[in-house]
Amino acid sequence: MTKFKLGELYCGPGGLAYGALHSRSKDGRFTVSHAWANDYDYDTVQTYRKNICPEAPQTVYCGDVRHLDIDNLEKIDAFAYGFPCNSFSNVGEHKGIANEKFGQLYWYGIVVLRKFQPQWFIAENVSGIRSAGSNDFQIILNDMRESGYKLVANLYKAECYGVPQTRHRVIIVGIRDDLDVTFHVPDFHQYDNCDVSAQTALADIPVDAANNEVRKLSDTVIRRLSYINPGQNVWQAETNMPEELRIKTRTRISQIYRKLDPTKPSYTITAAGGGGTFGYHWTNRELTNRERARIQTFPDSFEFVGKYSSVRKQIGMAVPCRLSSIVTTAILNSFAGIEYPWVSPNLSE
Repeated sequence: MTKFKLGELYCGPGGLAYGALHSRSKDGRFTVSHAWANDYDYDTVQTYRKNICPEAPQTVYCGDVRHLDIDNLEKIDAFAYGFPCNSFSNVGEHKGIANEKFGQLYWYGIVVLRKFQPQWFIAENVSGIRSAGSNDFQIILNDMRESGYKLVANLYKAECYGVPQTRHRVIIVGIRDDLDVTFHVPDFHQYDNCDVSAQTALADIPVDAANNEVRKLSDTVIRRLSYINPGQNVWQAETNMPEELRIKTRTRISQIYRKLDPTKPSYTITAAGGGGTFGYHWTNRELTNRERARIQTFPDSFEFVGKYSSVRKQIGMAVPCRLSSIVTTAILNSFAGIEYPWVSPNLSE
């Protein structure tokens, strides 16, 4: 059996890692094991340590990646990084690489690739990365390619892969140039019969599940929600809403007081946002963090560390475990020489 030792930057709470570590090739010959990880947020690192590598917490380094001693990290065979998306998100300032604080952080992944030359890597970012800056996406791809990798970039629609959420993310898979291995984008049609409804995703949560506290809402918010139908946001309901409950702002973000439709996948679970952006159940309440985790396909045994707002942030920035597992399994099957249903990538390189 071959175990690829995985290193990870910007690891978040461990959605990508959990999916990868619970994947194996169809013949069982190829698997993934944890080597090291890094994130700057204390609670996030504690969550990762608790769920991904409780026996080796010292292998998760808490701190700014710019101060990480990359040269002295353990050698790795595989690498993952969801580099910060603040500069590329369509709901952010969209400054791209020109934003000094966040835009250049993808480069630390390039440093890892060039130093360790892992056999494969996964890089993940928001769909807006394709249009950030003047040519940012191609610059990033070129840097990855020049580090010695053949790339397959694809916009994955999580709901098409059995994830109960309309979450669209660019995932780049790189295979080292000298390896006779070809990766293909796994065919989403395999998951056409998956039930991705919010109602199914949130069903039967154990009463003692961690991170499942219900936040108390003000009477005003509860009244406002009562006028909003499942699947609607506050703007779609305002004609029937008393004047005192209407939101007075020119900025009309679609997620404001938007309820889940129980018959459809959830809309995208986000990491941050002000009032009205927390995600709402069709029964006139805010989603619990466990429900958010269910939508992100974390198992109920996965326990997040930190206060309510910190846990919400961790869940929102994670890669859905199921999507990570699907992509990682395809990589492992590629190394095993096992054919699987695939589709052509939908992004040009």
